[in-house]
Amino acid sequence: MKSKQVIVTLLSGLFFLLCSFPVAAQPKRPPAQVQVKEVEFRSMVATAMMPGTVVSREDARISAEVSGRLLAIADIGTRVEKGEVIARIDDTRFKLQQRELAAQVAREKARLNFLQAEEKRLSRLAKKNLASTTQYEQTTADRQVAESDLTVAEVRLEQAQDELMRSKISAPFPGVVVARLSNPGERLAVGTEVLRLVNDNNLEVVARAPLEYMPFSQRGDKLEITGNAGSMMVPVRTLVAVGNERTHVYEMRLDLPAKVYPVGKTLRVRIPVATSAEVLAIPRDALVLRSQATTVFVISMEGKARQVRVETGISEQQWIAVEGDLQAGDKVVIRGAERLRPGQQVSIQESTTNSSESSSSYTDTLELEKLVEPESEPEPEDGSDTTH
Repeated sequence: MKSKQVIVTLLSGLFFLLCSFPVAAQPKRPPAQVQVKEVEFRSMVATAMMPGTVVSREDARISAEVSGRLLAIADIGTRVEKGEVIARIDDTRFKLQQRELAAQVAREKARLNFLQAEEKRLSRLAKKNLASTTQYEQTTADRQVAESDLTVAEVRLEQAQDELMRSKISAPFPGVVVARLSNPGERLAVGTEVLRLVNDNNLEVVARAPLEYMPFSQRGDKLEITGNAGSMMVPVRTLVAVGNERTHVYEMRLDLPAKVYPVGKTLRVRIPVATSAEVLAIPRDALVLRSQATTVFVISMEGKARQVRVETGISEQQWIAVEGDLQAGDKVVIRGAERLRPGQQVSIQESTTNSSESSSSYTDTLELEKLVEPESEPEPEDGSDTTH
């Protein structure tokens, strides 16, 4: 019994001895590193994404302009320049016809020269009453007929030369051969399709949208197109307001830089669907998207983070309209908000990246695409609520 009292006494003394030592101070958590951007009033417009297709403004099926046997044709994939020969038709018949008509022209010229000289001779004799007037007038008439015959022969010779030239099919514009519609050895009639030529450097985007959206787009407006090469702004070349009772859509054509997308590529075109409005906007990167709510972190004058719930609206490129406890000029976090906690001290860094580059992949303007939530989040050290 006495030994138990001794043990209790020793333990009590040890406990008080430990309690007498000063408790080490917990290390202070460093401020979170963030990047911020100010909330702004911006003029924005509601938009929608419409499918578009890349087409060439010069896409032709080249046909034969004369009949004959096809001797040669450019292979598929051959790139040609304007005026370059892309197919040849047998020209033997046209060469023979050209020689025949050239001889006829020479004959008519000789006949005309004779009648012109004869007319001059009879004119001198008629003045001296050595030739009859009737003979002179007949020679004059024959000379006029000979001039007409020479003109006809020259025109027929030019036609033969034109047909000879057309036996060589030339490219009407620079491009690439994408299809052979006839093969060497085949006999072609006038109008027979020989090959398809496409200029892949003169491109445009064709998009179709409901007719009720047409008043919000004008020729010359710059619209955003999105594809695997990213997003870019391109001008509207023309609007074709020709709907029908089945589709009720209009056609829009936008200029596209060369060698960005191939012909036939499907893109997405962002078109306005309403008039512009002045709204409170923030960069898309400021949004913290969760299934429960969408929030942003606002940095106070003391350098502390305040979490604010917002409702999103229309968007334009990297900016999106919001409603909530925000004012123009407030600084919202665009980098570093993933692990930020309400009331946490922050250190603001200079932005080194363009927010528009990181947000250009967003495509839905009427409703934000939900991001996947992380599997787990760190527990707060101060016991604050972490539901975003």
